[in-house]
Amino acid sequence: MSDSGSLRGAYTPGRTATAYRKPKRQHFGRAGSAIKMAACSISRVMNHLLIQLVAFAWLPESPAWALSNAFDVREASIDSVHNALFTQITTCREIVSAFIARVEEFNPTVNAIISLNPEALSIANKLDERIAAGNVTGSLFCIPVVLKDNYDAVETNTTGACLDLANSKPLEDAPTVTALRNAGAVILGKANLHEMALEGLTVSSLGGQTVNPYDKTRTPGGSSGGAGAAVASNFAIFGTGTDTVNSLRSPANAGSLFSFRPTRGLISRVGVIPVSFTQDTVGAIARNPKDLAVALTVMASVGFDPNDNVTALVPPEVRGRDYSASLYGGSLTGRRFGFLDGFLNHTASAETTPVNDVMADMVEKLKGAGATVVNITESIYNTVTLAALDVQIYEFREVLDAYLARPRLGGSPRPDSFAELYNSGRFLVIPGQSGMIRSSLVSSTANTAYLDSLRKIQDLTQALDATFVRNNLDALIYPQQKNLVVKIGSPSQSGRNGILAALTGRPVIHVPAGFSPPSEDAPIGVPIGMEILGRPFAEGLLLNIANHIAEKFPVRRMPPFANGTVEARAYESVPVIRPDTGNIPGVYPIGVF
Repeated sequence: MSDSGSLRGAYTPGRTATAYRKPKRQHFGRAGSAIKMAACSISRVMNHLLIQLVAFAWLPESPAWALSNAFDVREASIDSVHNALFTQITTCREIVSAFIARVEEFNPTVNAIISLNPEALSIANKLDERIAAGNVTGSLFCIPVVLKDNYDAVETNTTGACLDLANSKPLEDAPTVTALRNAGAVILGKANLHEMALEGLTVSSLGGQTVNPYDKTRTPGGSSGGAGAAVASNFAIFGTGTDTVNSLRSPANAGSLFSFRPTRGLISRVGVIPVSFTQDTVGAIARNPKDLAVALTVMASVGFDPNDNVTALVPPEVRGRDYSASLYGGSLTGRRFGFLDGFLNHTASAETTPVNDVMADMVEKLKGAGATVVNITESIYNTVTLAALDVQIYEFREVLDAYLARPRLGGSPRPDSFAELYNSGRFLVIPGQSGMIRSSLVSSTANTAYLDSLRKIQDLTQALDATFVRNNLDALIYPQQKNLVVKIGSPSQSGRNGILAALTGRPVIHVPAGFSPPSEDAPIGVPIGMEILGRPFAEGLLLNIANHIAEKFPVRRMPPFANGTVEARAYESVPVIRPDTGNIPGVYPIGVF
């Protein structure tokens, strides 16, 4: 813990607090100066009251205020940051500094951040200058964002959380990162991930073991678990992630968060360390649907990318869509959901029963809101069977070789190929992945088995479409994971249900659904989430459904360990964060597979 910081103030989770900062003194001419000053004082008070009303209009209760800070960033949203910023309650530098202070204070507990952007405060200064000049544009103006450390961003190395890639230095941003910057975002830093985004435990040779913010004996999901833990702990407004099988939704499930896996092709994947051409997508994780919609709008604004030819699949009417507009209107009344019964584990246990109970409760709530829920029992919806179609082992070596060979990737020393990396001894492969790495070394997209899997994926996609038509469905719903997120040291992140969307390329929005009963390790319980899967390019409809669920059945709660303010700090420069690699469980050896 930093000597300059201290915890202050209890906080009611799920709410945003702001506090008044004395505005700069105004000077008036002699004539009527007393009247003008009195009027100005009244105006200031009324303006302050108005801002508080705006900031709290969406809240069911009032929080305790942190009066020592200009702006309380706990559970802050894009709107609340902008309200405070544009009414001079705070500055962009103060906002960025407040999030950095939280990282300094709480990251030693969760180990979510690998590095901070050394230019973050300089970028904030430039944004403050733009405010002074009246040049404020961009839906993400001064919004701090953390990137999963497989996204290229020029100020920081792109490591995949792998020791052997610690010096890998991109010479240009990923297109999605450029889009975030153009919208005004401040890239705050890079988050840990399960090394090379290959599993869901979020443990790595460079970043160590990330810890679940709600239960320190459990993992945070993954592979985007660092971004998920960071957003859940209020280190940023939202985070980016990738998803090859479960990786955007699993951390949202473990962190009481919202996330999206987009339709394949909607968002360019260029400039992101790849795993699978067929299954990879990029997306975001946030604390509320509105921020998620803004993130989706900005990331999808990249449009067609000639370096990622699946972006050509996007229909013209979808390009340039503002997903924020999709949040409003409509209702849950009349919606038809298909519930995938095969995505539950019906064997009662302390790990599965809480999930089954939360999902049963959610189904009843949806019915009570006027929706119809149809039980889908078709045998094809079996995650064990579907997992056999996963094509990562055939594609991983080829796509990683292509990424490492790019001329716009610098840094030295670093590996130039898959084989060089996995012969370096500077990596972490959990024992359960050893077979996958060995197979990837010799497998390729020329394998007959690969082509057979692609044909079966096409058959599955057609069967999924038929399920929607036959039952006249708006979406499928199911738990993200059949059991609670697993304990640290487990052999794998078992029980996850993300494979259906990964294979078919269909869009999913993840929403918090509930919590397990509280325990000694989890004071408010372990988060449990639900996936909402739709037809191709139905992100707008899914966001609308998610927003109605969030408003009618609010679930998100802040992790208790981070439920305290951090004293404001005046930074001269961005501090250096050093992840804890000493916490890697002994069952995950370094440098062998």
